Amino acid sequence: MALLPHIASGTPVAHHAPWPRFIVSEAAWNAVGLALGRGEGDLLSLWAENDAVHMAVRGLGETPAVASLPVVADAFPSIGRRHAPAIRLERAACDLFGLSASYAPDTRRWLDHDQWGVRAPLGRGTPAPLGDPVDYEFRTVTGDGLHQIPVGPVHAGIIEPGHFRFTANGETVARLEARLGYVHKGIDRLAGESDIATAARIVARASGDSTVAASFAFARAVEAALGVEVPIRARVLRGVMAELERIANHFGDIGAICNDAAFTLLHAYCGILRERVLAACDHAFGHRLMMDCVVPGGVARDIDSDGANAIVRMLDEVAPQFDEIVRYYDDTPSLLERTRTTGFVSLELVRRFAAGGHVGRASGRNFDTRRDLAYPPYEGIAFEVPSLEAGDVDARVWVRIHEVRASIKLLRAWLAALPEGPIAAAVLPRAELREGVAMVEAFRGDFLVWLRVAGERIERCHVRDASWFQWPLLEAAIEGNIVADFPLCNKSFNCSYSGHDI
Repeated sequence: MALLPHIASGTPVAHHAPWPRFIVSEAAWNAVGLALGRGEGDLLSLWAENDAVHMAVRGLGETPAVASLPVVADAFPSIGRRHAPAIRLERAACDLFGLSASYAPDTRRWLDHDQWGVRAPLGRGTPAPLGDPVDYEFRTVTGDGLHQIPVGPVHAGIIEPGHFRFTANGETVARLEARLGYVHKGIDRLAGESDIATAARIVARASGDSTVAASFAFARAVEAALGVEVPIRARVLRGVMAELERIANHFGDIGAICNDAAFTLLHAYCGILRERVLAACDHAFGHRLMMDCVVPGGVARDIDSDGANAIVRMLDEVAPQFDEIVRYYDDTPSLLERTRTTGFVSLELVRRFAAGGHVGRASGRNFDTRRDLAYPPYEGIAFEVPSLEAGDVDARVWVRIHEVRASIKLLRAWLAALPEGPIAAAVLPRAELREGVAMVEAFRGDFLVWLRVAGERIERCHVRDASWFQWPLLEAAIEGNIVADFPLCNKSFNCSYSGHDI
């Protein structure tokens, strides 16, 4: 069975690149939903407009494609009733555009917390009174000896907001339900009302720790829509920035996981290593997070020999120190006692949710956008994509460890033979509407951007962070564990609140 034949039965949309887009019938839309529910492919994203709903999918061994269904009477058939990963995306689309998903298993509002003063801000924009954001109906859990523990949305420390409702029997978690959306920023509207350069800056701020990846995906979507050829030097510099961002975040995550297992020493050392990476980024590209350095057409900041040497020196310093941290981690029984067998996620679940990054690969879903949907500068080069099967906190740590080492090898190879030439190509507007889609591998997993360009302006833009398909799996990971292990499980996922809440 395959997804593409169902989608290709529709009407192709011109000027959509690099994945084909088809306007499909309701029967084809439902057939794709059924196939996804049977595990015959991956849902990459689902989003809406006032007159249509779209979903990007990838059948097993197929090129990704986008199916678009015209909306009739503000309604569309729910994909979530067949395929659970679509549920939250449908709820978000309905909140933003005032649509309804027919026969949806969950019709509660998701991003709309009764604080906008308007319903369907991207649709009719009907004024609505402010309500109590606490007024939310969590799912009922029944059983003997159960009690509830509410956590958040305000947390201890400098952390983004999210509400977690635990149902527990003593210390054992029977169910966790998360409520997100507290940092909704309206990125779809802001980017969809801007020129290309302004929209690039907006998307770059979807989640600050993935700013390079977000900019990379947006730039590639614009370039696909407008047929822009990026210079080879810019391609390599994009890869350098992306791998530096990956290393910095993995250092931070590994340390934070150790800290939540009460091993503060490794947290401190990992913080030092992360700081050295960020300092090298600042030296080489003029910004610690390299924000706004990747732009449509190429990159905004070049790197000189001094900057390249600074990165290499940093790698020479941190690599052996990181190896020592890994040895400490692996030789500390009290730490491993906390991370091993804790927060298990099955292969079946990560496949169903097409979970990317360390969450998917720690449970055996061996997918990496850089390799499996290859794009410059990763095309045609070999690099390690670690994949484990244990599916626990420890496995998610080890995936990060192996990825750091693989990224260091990539950086050394690129910086040793950095090509000469320009760093950007002209981004020229087209007279006709053009559409583009791109997916890149952020440190959390795949990051998708779809957009429509009208002249020099972005008419519509959709952003999907890997966290959309990882947050639901955190709820599964904590079941059967004790409440005190939630911070550890949460850190091992490190899903983005901001990237999810768009």
